[in-house]
Amino acid sequence: MLIPYGRQNISQADIDAVIAVLRSDFLTQGPVVPEFERTVSEYCKSKYGVAVNSATSALHLACLALGVGPGDRVWTTPITFVASSNCALYCGAEVDFVDIDPRTYNMSPAALAAKLESAEKNGTLPKVVVPVHLCGQSCEMEAIHALSLQYGFRIIEDASHAIGGSYKGEPIGNCRFSDIAIFSFHPVKIVTTGEGGMAVTNDHELAASMQRLRSHGITRDPAEMTTPSEGPWFYQQIDLGFNYRMTDMQAALGISQFQRLDEFVKQRHALASSYNSLLESCPVTVPWQHPDCHSSFHLYVVQIHPAEMKASQREVFERLRSHGIMVNLHYIPVYRHPYYRSHGHATTSLPEAERYYSQALTLPLYPGLEAHQQREVVEHMKSPLGHQTIF
Repeated sequence: MLIPYGRQNISQADIDAVIAVLRSDFLTQGPVVPEFERTVSEYCKSKYGVAVNSATSALHLACLALGVGPGDRVWTTPITFVASSNCALYCGAEVDFVDIDPRTYNMSPAALAAKLESAEKNGTLPKVVVPVHLCGQSCEMEAIHALSLQYGFRIIEDASHAIGGSYKGEPIGNCRFSDIAIFSFHPVKIVTTGEGGMAVTNDHELAASMQRLRSHGITRDPAEMTTPSEGPWFYQQIDLGFNYRMTDMQAALGISQFQRLDEFVKQRHALASSYNSLLESCPVTVPWQHPDCHSSFHLYVVQIHPAEMKASQREVFERLRSHGIMVNLHYIPVYRHPYYRSHGHATTSLPEAERYYSQALTLPLYPGLEAHQQREVVEHMKSPLGHQTIF
């Protein structure tokens, strides 16, 4: 039986919630999406939530709402999924990368400060910085926010991994140190809507802009129209938007899942603690947790010590997969991908990102993972290297 690195946890209550929508008058653009937006924003202590069909769409809308366009620069971390940087390219902006902290694997405030100092001299400061809360642990947002005040950039938190986590005792997504925060509800994330995402913010204008842009740039609000309404049917397209809407079916699943969010995070912490104990005698570095953070533990990433393990990262990866343990690697540095190499990043190489990529391994972690499965994962990590079959 395969052990995936992550998977959804669906209850009968989740199924019943979706069925209730299927039996209602609205499958999309009904009352459930706004209810889900309130559920998330109230949990995070932010003022507004804008639900969309994916976190990728939410990142795109966030960039557009902040006015990102041709000639602008957006900086993010290289250790992330490509959506964190693609969102800027969709807007015609340039992308660059800031090296990571060797302990948290998140964007390094020290590296960011050094890069900003140089960029100010060269006239190449970013318009937006996108810190990514890798594995569910918040970046050092207070330090990044302080730099934003000094250098004048805006902040989008890519919190796709981090719903249910906290920073300095407050829920991730409260936007105290950012303009917008983004969540993902993909099936391997903490809670799921199937596919789906959300942008949260405390800024009414940003929320209104993202709400219009997710639905073709159309408004029915007379206050936003350029001419008086011609009747109760009237609407206007005032921006060039997209069809990025979430359905009521997805939102119903999200609301139901949210009832178990804190329990999911608690279970993930218990599993992480168990791994920490099981791996004590294994030559790996387990995830370090910043004292200001309470991670949602979307991912459990270890660093392999090849010399002590007498096996390379690839050999350990293949060994585990050959036994049906579907480990993964989060992530290949974005600048290494062929598209980025052919668009100005052929020579990009950040030392901490490269060191991370050469040693990282994501172990299975999800509610429902059994103790005997965790022991199996660790036993195969420690076992002598044999014939390998990658698939």
